[in-house]
Amino acid sequence: MTVLTDALLAEIRAEFPGFAIRKKRTSLLQKGIHVALVAITLGGQRSYMTRYHTVLWGTLWVPDAWDAMADDARYILLRHERVHLRQRARMGDAWMSFVYVVPFFPIGLAYGRARIEWEAYVETLRATAEVHGIAAAEGLRAGLVERFTGPDYGWMWPFPRAIHRWFDEAIRDLRAEREG
Repeated sequence: MTVLTDALLAEIRAEFPGFAIRKKRTSLLQKGIHVALVAITLGGQRSYMTRYHTVLWGTLWVPDAWDAMADDARYILLRHERVHLRQRARMGDAWMSFVYVVPFFPIGLAYGRARIEWEAYVETLRATAEVHGIAAAEGLRAGLVERFTGPDYGWMWPFPRAIHRWFDEAIRDLRAEREG
């Protein structure tokens, strides 16, 4: 049963009528991005096609694992991806692509990408707390620090203490939302 997912997909499609979900394996562009990421990260990012979900131009590109995801996991993921859809609507495709890839450097210090992902991961934390509790959201810390500072996103923000501060602030805000 996909009660959470179906309800959220209806909201997303109402907000973004052209929204679609497609398999990464069916796209030459997604395969090309995968090859480029493997090369650029010197093999550090090899799971783009199998573990990562990607919003690009109003389409959510999913790995085959999407079919086996539990309803709550899909719901949390879709909450994150809806933030990217809203960022795209706010910024436009060209500007969002530029901000995601260029400032300051595509690899090693990608401030634009980090800011875009911080906003979306706050929603991941919020959705996780709503579905599984605040302790589950707090349990995402190590994985998110690694994701920001490691090859998954091209070492986009190589300052773990800054990521910990961002995480602490996000959890503090979530607690405040839940309390009042």
